[in-house]
Amino acid sequence: MPSFRGVYPYLVSPIDSDGRVKTEVLQQLASDLIDKGVHGLTPLGSTGEFAYLDRAQRLAVVAATLCAAAGRVPVVAGVAATATADAVAQARAYQKAGAAGILAICEAYFPLTDAAIEAYFRAIADAVDIPVVLYTNPNFQRSDLSLDVIERLAGHPRIVAIKDASTNTGRLLSIINRCGDDLAVFSASAHIPAAVMLIGGVGWMAGPACLIPRDSVALYELCRRGAWDEAMALQRRLWRINEIFARFNLAACIKAGLEAQGYAVGDPVPPQPALSAEERKVVAAALEDLS
Repeated sequence: MPSFRGVYPYLVSPIDSDGRVKTEVLQQLASDLIDKGVHGLTPLGSTGEFAYLDRAQRLAVVAATLCAAAGRVPVVAGVAATATADAVAQARAYQKAGAAGILAICEAYFPLTDAAIEAYFRAIADAVDIPVVLYTNPNFQRSDLSLDVIERLAGHPRIVAIKDASTNTGRLLSIINRCGDDLAVFSASAHIPAAVMLIGGVGWMAGPACLIPRDSVALYELCRRGAWDEAMALQRRLWRINEIFARFNLAACIKAGLEAQGYAVGDPVPPQPALSAEERKVVAAALEDLS
């Protein structure tokens, strides 16, 4: 079973006013990110606005990403649903399309028990023959993965990693201590990636990497070599971008930044608001400071 490590940008989903995926824009962005050294691509993460897309749009986003990647880097496609059967169908469709892995997300309207959450993720992993990355983001999800559930799921032969966006680095260390080599840990943009790498992380999956791919890869390589003084100096510099994103809607922020860089990705999917002109200036200025 292949493993994933390195920098995996959470891609945006460019959607036009008629609801069509702007395939050429997405493919250009994905190809440019690969050329700038990222280790993989993740369509339909949080930055990909999966919660606002229908099934056809989601499949189109995955297909466009796979076309742009053309086997150069692995594509780990996001699967998210409230119903287990829907999640299983998505996972099978993305494997058939050529995804190298699945990023499994549990959307919940009613709260779920630990047993129900575990069964949801097991059903996805049982349905495919490719690796599965667990994704939990308690800031936006009604039901979270407990440490006990994570430890049990780590024993599944196709569940290979987790991206935990709880912002609790101590929780990540607990996962590493409990699961060892059975489960790789990816950082989120809400964590300090260098710190997560220091405690045993294998990389990060995050929207900001769409905007600063070269710097993100450079930070990963410094951490991988154990050049911690240099890594932390770069981490402090890059953290300014995350501070900006904490102020505004994440997808809107990433899309505004990409627009400033020349990618016609458009605004976030309604009813999410776009950034105002003044907010766009703040994002553009932060990116300019890093250039």
